[in-house]
Amino acid sequence: MTALLTALRTPVRGGRSVGALVAVLSLALLCLALAGCVAPLPEPIPSASRTPVPSIAPLRGTPVDPVSAEHPALAVKIDNHPAARPQIGLERADLVFEELVEGGLTRYAALWHSDVPGAVGPVRSIRPMDPDILSPFGGIVAYSGGQPQFVAAMQATGLENVIFDQDDTGVFERTSDRKSPHNVVLAAADVVAAHADLAPPPRQFDYADGPADATAVLEGDPTSTIVTSFSDSSGRAWAWDPATQVYLRSQDGAADLDTAGNQLGATNVVVLRVDVDRGSDVPRTLLTGSGEAWVSTGGSTMPATWVKDAAVAPIRLADAAGASIDLAPGNTWIELVPADDGSVELVP
Repeated sequence: MTALLTALRTPVRGGRSVGALVAVLSLALLCLALAGCVAPLPEPIPSASRTPVPSIAPLRGTPVDPVSAEHPALAVKIDNHPAARPQIGLERADLVFEELVEGGLTRYAALWHSDVPGAVGPVRSIRPMDPDILSPFGGIVAYSGGQPQFVAAMQATGLENVIFDQDDTGVFERTSDRKSPHNVVLAAADVVAAHADLAPPPRQFDYADGPADATAVLEGDPTSTIVTSFSDSSGRAWAWDPATQVYLRSQDGAADLDTAGNQLGATNVVVLRVDVDRGSDVPRTLLTGSGEAWVSTGGSTMPATWVKDAAVAPIRLADAAGASIDLAPGNTWIELVPADDGSVELVP
């Protein structure tokens, strides 16, 4: 605009030609045309309002910020000897597998991903069925050691093996408030941070959008208590608590507590009847194949079939028609009850 006014007020004389004036006028008119046609740019979105879209936690089925979920799962062999109770950090696990070991006792293969504590334990040794249980999750597995053939099988899975007997990083320690061998504790959050380059775990089970949409709630029968037995010396019970909307866990007739004195609970309790190879002094749960199952959610239980096609394949839970069963969003305990001398009782 300024160029246009200047051109109009300036006489044509001296070295200035009419052609130069026309050029100035043309340029000025072009600028005015562009200014009238171009819309102003939108204001940038403040960085504080750019929040990630939540996704679903693969091992819990609950909403999660995808940025915070970009890390591997941590699987740890957790002791369940009476001297190991209460366990450290077990109440924050996404999934807990309970398996039969020697002497009629049980041990846990617990997985943390959506909520990794600073410490977990007591950590114990690997068992022959653990590669089949844990291979589908990838990530990290931590344990205190084990028979050489069991350790070799676990290392062959490709998971990052963190072993107390071979550790030189200081992520394990023996606590003074418990007796050996029930006192090995793992710095869980530090281990996950050290291997943050590993991929997050794939989903194991299917999850409903909310508790009321879980398949067992829609199709199951009311169940107040789930009673399982792994052996003559290992009885378990889960009692539905309407107030907290979880199943509360007991062992051998007593409430099973965490380190804060709260009773352990689960949103979902999945019982699988499994064959057990007892050909050696260490029983081996056979988890490749299929078998009978029960899925309990929201105070109701439905019969199911479990299927696991290969060691690296996830467990699939199907109803009588073969359709996949949706669990409720939340933590899940999987009870691997022996088919030969174990038992399952559902109390209405």
